[in-house]
Amino acid sequence: MPRPTAAQLAYGSCTVVLSTLAMLLLSQTSSGLGITVIALVALALGLLVAMTVPLPGARTVPAPAESVEPAPEEERVTSSL
Repeated sequence: MPRPTAAQLAYGSCTVVLSTLAMLLLSQTSSGLGITVIALVALALGLLVAMTVPLPGARTVPAPAESVEPAPEEERVTSSL
C-alpha cells in the first residue's frame, strides 16, 4: 500500500477539523457520548476523503481503438541490375 501524499493528509485533516466543528455547532451537544460520536464520525469522514483523493500518476491510459481495416502491408520489390 502506497504512503499517503501531502495532499491526502491535508484534505483529510481539514475535513476532520472542519466537520467536527460544524457538527458540534449544529448539534449543540454537551454530553460526552455525543462529542465522542461526532469525533468518530468526523474521523471516518476524514479517512474517506483522504483515500478518495487521486494519487499522482495513477491515471489509466485508455487503450487505442482498433481500426476497422488492417494497415496495408509493405511491398518489397527486388531489382536486378
